[in-house]
Amino acid sequence: MLINIERPVKVMLIDDNIIDLKINSKIIQISKLFDEIIQCQSAEEAISYFTIHSKELDKLPNLILLDIQMPEMDGFEFLDSYKLLPDEWRTRCQVVMLSSTLDFGDIRKAEANPYVLKLLKKPLIPTELAAVFRANFTITA
Repeated sequence: MLINIERPVKVMLIDDNIIDLKINSKIIQISKLFDEIIQCQSAEEAISYFTIHSKELDKLPNLILLDIQMPEMDGFEFLDSYKLLPDEWRTRCQVVMLSSTLDFGDIRKAEANPYVLKLLKKPLIPTELAAVFRANFTITA
């Protein structure tokens, strides 16, 4: 199902590793798919962002790039909170999981999760990010 979105197009990058956060932010900028990058260094920070902006749908990201392996609250635990968000939010905020490992358990778990569009390897590859974006979103003027 293609989701219609309007500009500005926002992406939320959730990763506890500051180096991965910077590298993937730069790759996202290079891709020119998004007008705004919301960086969160933890899943808790991302949940706080949603809580603070709960009444401002225009502040929601269109895509969430979610690291699997994080301390305290990992990507799958974040998805447990994500599934409790209102349907309208989940429709507007799609999730792609990111991993730097080849843990087949994590791969199977991510692929089986109905809230995950795709699992991408870190660091991001611009063409793979673009392919996922174009397969799931259309931008209206």
